[in-house]
Amino acid sequence: MRADLLVLGGRVFRGFGPGERPPTGSDDGSLPAGAPTAVAVADGRIVWLGTDEDARREWREAAATVDAHGGLIVAGFEDAHVHLLSGARSLDDVDLFGLERVDAILERIRAHAAARPEAPWVLGRGWMYVPFPGGLPTRQQLDAVVPDRPAWMDCYDGHTGWANSAALAAAGITRDTPDPVNGIIVRDAAGEPTGALKESAYDLVDRVVPKPTPDADDAAMRRTIANLHRAGITAIQDAYVDAEEFPTWERLAEAGALTVRSRLALPMLPEQTLDEWRTRLDGYERLAFPRRGDPWLSAGILKAFADGVIESKTAAMLEPYEEDASTGHPEWTPDQLDAFVGEADGRGWQVEIHAIGDRGVRMALDALDRAATANGPWTGRPNGDGPARGRARRHRLEHIETIAASDMARFGRAGIVASMQPYHGDPSPNQIGLWAGNIGPERASRAWAWASIRRAGGTLAFGSDWPVVPFDPFIALNSAVNRQTVTGQPAGGWLPSERLTIPEALSAYTLGSAYAAHAEHRRGTIAPGLDADLVVLDRDLLAAGASAIIGTGIRLTVVGGRVVHRREDAS
Repeated sequence: MRADLLVLGGRVFRGFGPGERPPTGSDDGSLPAGAPTAVAVADGRIVWLGTDEDARREWREAAATVDAHGGLIVAGFEDAHVHLLSGARSLDDVDLFGLERVDAILERIRAHAAARPEAPWVLGRGWMYVPFPGGLPTRQQLDAVVPDRPAWMDCYDGHTGWANSAALAAAGITRDTPDPVNGIIVRDAAGEPTGALKESAYDLVDRVVPKPTPDADDAAMRRTIANLHRAGITAIQDAYVDAEEFPTWERLAEAGALTVRSRLALPMLPEQTLDEWRTRLDGYERLAFPRRGDPWLSAGILKAFADGVIESKTAAMLEPYEEDASTGHPEWTPDQLDAFVGEADGRGWQVEIHAIGDRGVRMALDALDRAATANGPWTGRPNGDGPARGRARRHRLEHIETIAASDMARFGRAGIVASMQPYHGDPSPNQIGLWAGNIGPERASRAWAWASIRRAGGTLAFGSDWPVVPFDPFIALNSAVNRQTVTGQPAGGWLPSERLTIPEALSAYTLGSAYAAHAEHRRGTIAPGLDADLVVLDRDLLAAGASAIIGTGIRLTVVGGRVVHRREDAS
C-alpha cells in the first residue's frame, strides 16, 4: 500500500480517554522506549504507526514525507466551544481585548473610527470590566470618541454591550424602555440608560446592527478557518448557531471550503411555551438530522443558558454576591428548565448548558439528571453522530467557573461532560480581579476546578470560547497546566491543586473534545483507521515540560490527510 503522507522523526502522543490514566500509568505521560515516532496516512485515514526505521522500510513509496524534527505528533486540537461565525464577523472590528486603561480603550476606538469614516456603524469587542469605575462603561465615554454615528462595543464575555447615544437611539432605547425578560438596561440615578446593556438587553441594539452579506460572511469564515489551521485546530464545536445562519455553513461545506470539522449547537430559549418548543424542535430536526453522521458538518446539540456571568453579577449563585444582596439572574425557573431539557433528551438530542455560577451549575446538573430518570435509557432517534446502539447521552455543562464541592462528583456519576475553557481562568488582575472580588475567596477557591472534576471521574473537553478570548491552544494549555499568566504569574500557579499534567490537558483538548461531540470513533487520537487529523508541534512538549508550553508552535496541520497548514521551515 502506498502512503499519501508519511510523518516521521517525531514522537507520537496518542492521548487517553475518559477514566484512563496516561499511557504508562505515570503522571508525566512519558512514553516507553520503542514508542511510535512515525505516522503513515492514506485515503484520508491513519493507516500505520511505527518507528522511523520501520517507516523507511515499509513506506518507501510515500507521495510526501515530512520530518517532524523531534517534535510531538498529536491529534489535531478540537475546540469544544467557539462562536465561529460571530468571531469571523468581528475580524475587522476594533479589538479591545486585554487593554487595561480606559484612555487606551477610548483611543483605540477613536483611531478605528477615524480610519473608517464611511462605515455606518463603529463596531468592536473585547473590553474588560476592570478598567471602568464600577465595572461598566458609559455612553458618554463612547460619545466622546464616536459622536457622529452609532457605536457598539461587545464586552469580552459577550454578555454585556456598550452603546453610544446614537446606537441607543437607533435601537429606540429610552428611559421608558422596559427591561426585557432576562435582561437589564443599566440606568443612572436619574433613570437614564447609561449605555451598558446586560444579557438579553444586549439584543435590543445588536438586532439593529447592519448584518454582513452572504459573500462577506463566506470570506470572513474562510479567513478564520485558515487561522484555525495555523493554530493546529482541526475541529470545532460552535456553541450557538441560529437556524438562519445554517446556510452559511452549508455553502462552505458544499464548496469544499469547510476544512475544519464542525458540529453546531442550535439555541434553546426560554421565551416560549413547551408546545412552541416542541414545534421548534420539529423544525430543528428537519434542519439538523439530514446531516447525521456527516464528517465535516454535523448538528444534534441544543444550547441553553442557565445563567449569565459573574463579572456583571448575572451568574446564578447559591449565596449572595459579596457586598450585594443579589444571587444573580437564572435564565430559567427550575421547572421550566427541567421540562425543556426533558423534551429534548426524550427526542435524542444532546444538550449543553451554559452554567457559570454554583447555583447555575446545580440547576443544570439537576435538569440533566431528572431528564435521564424520566426518560430512561436512550432509545430515541440518533442525534446526528456516533453509532446508534449503546449511545451515551453525553450532555454537557459549559464553563463551570465556580462549583459547590458537593457537585464535583456528579459529572462522573451521570456521564456529563465538563466543557471548560482554561484561558477564562487566566489569573491576570484585569481578567480575574473583578470576578474574584464579586464572589469572595471561599467560592473563588473552587474556580475552574478541572482537576477536581477529573479526579472525581468527570470527562473534560477543552475549548476557547473565541472570540471571547483567543483560540490559541497553547495559552489555554498554559492555564490548564500552570495556572499562570503567559508571563508566569503568580509563582507556583493560582490554586495549584487544580493544575493538570501536560498529557491530561492535551487529551482534554483532543480526545476529550471528540468524545463530547460523539466523535471519538473517528478522531481525537492517533490510531490506524481513524481520520488523519493531526498536528506536529515544533518541540517535544512532554520532554520540554510545562515551562515550554508558551512558545510552542505548530509545524504542520493535517485534516483528513490533507496538509492545510505547513510552516515555512517544515520539511
